[in-house]
Amino acid sequence: MPIVDNLEAKRTSPDDDLESWVMDKVDSWTEDYDSNYRSKHDEYYRLFRGIWAKGDATRSTERSRIVSPAIQQAVESNVAEIEEAAFGRGNFFFITDDKDDPDQEDVALLRKMMHEDFGKLATKQAIAEIILNSAIFGTGIGEVVLDTITETVPDEEISEDGQSRIIGVTERERVVTKLVPVMPKHFRIDSAATSLDNALGCAIDRDVPTHTIEILQEKGIYLDTPILSDVTDLKRQPDIEVSQSPKGQTRLTKYFGLVPRHLLEKAKMPPNSHMVEILDEPEDENSFYVEAIVILADGGQLLKAEQNPNMMNDRNIVAFQYDKLPGMFWGRGVVEKGYNSQKALDAEMRARIDALGLTVHPMMGVDASRMPRGAKPTIAPGKMILTNGSPSEVLYPFKFGEVGQITFPQAQSLAAMVQQATGAVDMSPGNINADQGSAAMSMSKGSVLKRHKRTQLNFEESFLVPFICKVAYRYMQYEPEKFPAKDYKFSVKGNLGIVAREYEVAQLGQILQTVPDDSPLKPKLIEAIIDHMNVSNKEEIISLMKQAAEPDPEKQKADEELRVAQMDFQASQTAALKGQAAESIARAEKYNAEMRGIPIKLETEQARVAAMMDDEDDKNFDKRMKILDKQLQERSMEDQAQATAAKAPAQPPQQPQQPPAAPEVPSFKPFR
Repeated sequence: MPIVDNLEAKRTSPDDDLESWVMDKVDSWTEDYDSNYRSKHDEYYRLFRGIWAKGDATRSTERSRIVSPAIQQAVESNVAEIEEAAFGRGNFFFITDDKDDPDQEDVALLRKMMHEDFGKLATKQAIAEIILNSAIFGTGIGEVVLDTITETVPDEEISEDGQSRIIGVTERERVVTKLVPVMPKHFRIDSAATSLDNALGCAIDRDVPTHTIEILQEKGIYLDTPILSDVTDLKRQPDIEVSQSPKGQTRLTKYFGLVPRHLLEKAKMPPNSHMVEILDEPEDENSFYVEAIVILADGGQLLKAEQNPNMMNDRNIVAFQYDKLPGMFWGRGVVEKGYNSQKALDAEMRARIDALGLTVHPMMGVDASRMPRGAKPTIAPGKMILTNGSPSEVLYPFKFGEVGQITFPQAQSLAAMVQQATGAVDMSPGNINADQGSAAMSMSKGSVLKRHKRTQLNFEESFLVPFICKVAYRYMQYEPEKFPAKDYKFSVKGNLGIVAREYEVAQLGQILQTVPDDSPLKPKLIEAIIDHMNVSNKEEIISLMKQAAEPDPEKQKADEELRVAQMDFQASQTAALKGQAAESIARAEKYNAEMRGIPIKLETEQARVAAMMDDEDDKNFDKRMKILDKQLQERSMEDQAQATAAKAPAQPPQQPQQPPAAPEVPSFKPFR
């Protein structure tokens, strides 16, 4: 049969109504959840709470009921890391306007108002609970709820006579957006869906206080339909250990998704005071399905049914997987990761405790034929035991042996396996290996941080950004005077978690040890280390560091004056050295001129001496002439060497040199 004929048959079905259609889907999805996930989720919850159940026993003869806290520590460690990364630095998201809009005041106003409302409505606490649910069950789910609150603010006004001021308060109503955590046991989704977007629909099915429904009926938000009280189910209670349902509760089912158009048209539409005009194009009236919100009480009483009023036609549900599983809506949490290691650790601890019960407590073997009739075979301090005969022959004390000491290292190894499976970091002294080097510890921390970063990015992209977008869209829709509809861009301020910051501070500290004190990089490294610390006055310390790094004008002026004085002193020293060099050069030229005149003077003296010689000295004349010629040659060679040295560039002398001594002139006595 063609699909069109099937749709036409569904449209013309006279016996179907919206309530039955919705509850049929919800009951079908509930059956799928109960068959595949409920028992596992209940056991994960018990392991996190440390609650023992009969079905959790690993042996039929098991007597101990202890539950190891290893999985609890792993859950809390991982959740604390994600929470610190998300909220550790205050503002955890940013809003940016499109590039064509130069006015940034509207963006700043929207961001400020969202942060203020998140603080008033305890949104961070709700997000923290959703993260905890995801770590336990594998999937974190939240409902975006519109609510009207009355704000009371101080105000003043002028009296009628204009002579005085009246101080009081002003009340005003505002539409706000709340985030309500939803446990997986209360959430129903299309069995074939892998995400909220491709699901036919989803529903929240849980018990709520009856008076909350009655208040909304009085306001006209819900239809004034008779509802029943105290009709609840233990399966819908948050605590699985509850043995009796609380009083004053009513089952409430909220459906978000596609419904047949003709069934929605047949249902009665309650008045909605929050509806505004939606500027989107109308949907095709010939389409079979339409996006709607249907609210039922007691499993069939219609309270509200309307087409999705959101301007973006989005559903009021946000969800994310702690660890994604391919092709599935339900994810994998911390408890599921460490489930097998936790069960093995519990079995090891329970077996040891059971064995201690047999080895620690005293036991005795008794000859029953020689015990008095009616005697109670029990042991107690100071008890008198009657026997028919010698007690040493009738009573025999014995024990079953000793408990093996191997159980202690086995338990430690299993606890380490839980941390390995979950990525939890336990830095207590008992869990640190002293023989492990810093490099090995750094590598192990690096692998853990990668897993935390993966979960953090998944949380930001799949939950936090969609939630902030939904809140901003609600502000634009219900308070358009303050927040005009624009194309805002949302970005999450991703931070480092506790372990990641400690790891990075250690790395920065090692780099800081290799940087010299006068390096410009050192103040930046110190600022980065302080920025990663969780101290209360961190901003004040960083501000003081920046102020200290700024130059002092008075010091700059003094340094400039000192620099000019040093330059002047160096210039004067250079001028003095140049003058000394010039004086040395002139003196050297003078000495050279005097030395050039010495040979002429010697020749003249030689001729004069020769003319004065007598005949008596003729016999020694030749000998004296040879000696004189040799002296003249030596003096001529010395003059040439000094002339060559004088022509070479001379270095400026540090101290004035003494003029060279005049050359010694050989004295000649007249020969007689």
